[in-house]
Amino acid sequence: MRKIKKIEIKLNGKAKSIPENYKVSDLVKNLKIPIKKVAIELNQEIIDKKNISKIILKKNDKIEIVHFIGGG
Repeated sequence: MRKIKKIEIKLNGKAKSIPENYKVSDLVKNLKIPIKKVAIELNQEIIDKKNISKIILKKNDKIEIVHFIGGG
């Protein structure tokens, strides 16, 4: 059995261990985040949600996921 290699990223300021070759879309799916209600920033750049299945997270990436909250 092959051991899955893990890498460390920062998710909303906290260290998180994820499998190597993990995509932003995998992270969003795993966290059960409603994609329509968030903004995603990778290394201080907002990313287009159309591209999240193409972006592979790398060691020490910093990802911020911000939820939109309605109200008045």
